[in-house]
Amino acid sequence: MDCANFVEVVGQCVRDGYNDILCNFEEVEFIDYMGVSGVVLAFKEVLNSKGRMKFTNVPVHLKNIFSVAGLDRSIDFYATEDAALASFKEDKVIENIKKLQLRRRFKRLPIDIKIELRSKYEKGPHCLKLDILNLSAIGAYIYGCDKFKLGDEVLLKLQLPPKNEALELEAKVVWLPDKQVQHIIHPGMGVEFSPISSSVQQKLLEFIDRNLSLLSQE
Repeated sequence: MDCANFVEVVGQCVRDGYNDILCNFEEVEFIDYMGVSGVVLAFKEVLNSKGRMKFTNVPVHLKNIFSVAGLDRSIDFYATEDAALASFKEDKVIENIKKLQLRRRFKRLPIDIKIELRSKYEKGPHCLKLDILNLSAIGAYIYGCDKFKLGDEVLLKLQLPPKNEALELEAKVVWLPDKQVQHIIHPGMGVEFSPISSSVQQKLLEFIDRNLSLLSQE
């Protein structure tokens, strides 16, 4: 494999705006240390350009070399060109789904739910009968308590209507309103749910989506 030419060709593709690159190694018979280094350099350039680089028809003895170099954990190999091309389309679908899920997690629902809030640690403060003024799948704004400070780890208990399903969430205080400037929502705090399981987050997402839909109908 002509290492210098390979790196230059891939680099030119990236500069020309082609970020999804498929390399067919069907006619490559030998690759040495410099060749492996060239593959790594080209691969990094594509990744740094937010692109994807995949390989097809790589002979078994070359795959073994890539494996020894540890590249088999980073590089995608495909038996045929059609399979590799199809994988680019699948990546796009998955990427769009992830973006949609990310946007959903940040949706905020204005709501009034009574909760209990206490320190994650036994001797810490606690507040009862607080209000969640808005809720997302990653956090909430809680009104009615000024006993916590930034960085405090807390546990909050709430019940999601209409079934009043009980949830206990771990969270961290990440924002406190300024009493002089934001007196309407003081005292209170913004919390980020951390850690949160995917199943609990899915429950919150379904609850938020359902209620946002009802609000839009009204």
